Amino acid sequence: MLKKWFLFLILALAMSLALVACGGGGEEPAAESDDPVADEAAEDVTGTEEEVAAEDEAMEETEATGDVVELQLMGWASSDAENTRLQAVVDTFNEANEDINVTLNLVPDYDTKLQTSLAGGSPPDVFYVDSFKLPDLVAANAIEPAEGHLENADDFYSSLQDAFTIDGTFYCPPKDFSTLGLQYNQDMFDAAGLDYPTADWTWDDLRAAAEQLTDADAGVYGMVINPDFARWIAFLYQAGGSVTNEDFSAMTINSPEAQAALEFYIGMVNDGLANQPSELDSGWNGEAFGKGRAAMSMEGNWIVPFLADQFPDLNYGVTQLPAGPGGEATMAFTVCYAVPAGIDAARQEAAFALVNYLTGPEGMKEWTDLGLAMPTRESLREGWLAQYPDLQPFLDGADNAYPWQFRPGFQDVLDTINDGLQQAFAGTALPEDVLENAQEVGEEVLSR
Repeated sequence: MLKKWFLFLILALAMSLALVACGGGGEEPAAESDDPVADEAAEDVTGTEEEVAAEDEAMEETEATGDVVELQLMGWASSDAENTRLQAVVDTFNEANEDINVTLNLVPDYDTKLQTSLAGGSPPDVFYVDSFKLPDLVAANAIEPAEGHLENADDFYSSLQDAFTIDGTFYCPPKDFSTLGLQYNQDMFDAAGLDYPTADWTWDDLRAAAEQLTDADAGVYGMVINPDFARWIAFLYQAGGSVTNEDFSAMTINSPEAQAALEFYIGMVNDGLANQPSELDSGWNGEAFGKGRAAMSMEGNWIVPFLADQFPDLNYGVTQLPAGPGGEATMAFTVCYAVPAGIDAARQEAAFALVNYLTGPEGMKEWTDLGLAMPTRESLREGWLAQYPDLQPFLDGADNAYPWQFRPGFQDVLDTINDGLQQAFAGTALPEDVLENAQEVGEEVLSR
């Protein structure tokens, strides 16, 4: 039975390799983000046969040796700054725990490597799981529930606990998170004589400003947006709409609220007030914004180090996303530290000791003090904001953030919506066509 579940895992997760989240092609800053779109470019790097062999050897070495439990922590490689900081956190843990030794294994082609290790029955002892991919892993019985193993779990933001909770069970604690915010070019707003965006903005304010900031003859647009479900979905929630009902038993995406959200989003492009990065000589929204080809962008806090590195002279600000007819909403993109199901008791105990340190106040502070991601514990909020006050809009987004998570097989729905958005941007599909197709594919997924 276990082998059947692992075979299911391979099939189910194979579909998620095209995940764009945080949706559109090539939208990738150099550093790791919690954005499903942004992280995908980093995972396009494939290792040599020698690297893969070395990873396999490292996996085999994670066995209990004498009185010391050898663990492997596996994740995907990111920027040098992030990789170095995470290694430092692991080193601190190792120094404080003489009976546990953790080897950090940051691998290329992470999804494939994880699937192979799980299917082969030799999983890493702790590994990253994106919230979007959690349902497939849970359906495959691949993750040990974290309930009963965690320290002070109530300190995690409730929206982030929800991101890693399936049918009432909390499976793994979030390592960090990102939310979507609105970035604006202060020089462009000044030149147009416009007040800067605020947290009180609505869709009407966004569209009005975009109209005044657009100069199509100069190739400059009020906003850069892309045909990406992981971006448009924020507008869906702001309109008061939803993708499914609360228990994921029925699709609800083909609704008047979704129609309004899609008409607004597509209308910004079709009316010439916004454009996608591919039309602005850019690989992703952050690059188009940094180049000054768009006065506003809607990205997560991963855009901040990118702009600091690539466009250090850019004068810009950040605020929360504008509210729609249904109120305020943003998305929470996050990754957890998971422990595999079925490992022996000694390794499981040691693995959760590591997870508790990495997601506890000390380890999380050391990790998030780098400033590239935000702490998931509310108790760390004030200390982190003291260091990064300009990033408060992103952190405030946790109060109205929706998790980037659905049910097993939902990659099919994501692909359908992204394809529909691309066609709608090109003027070859209507909003109602996109929603009808998404509803139909979603109903098929939920009926499996």
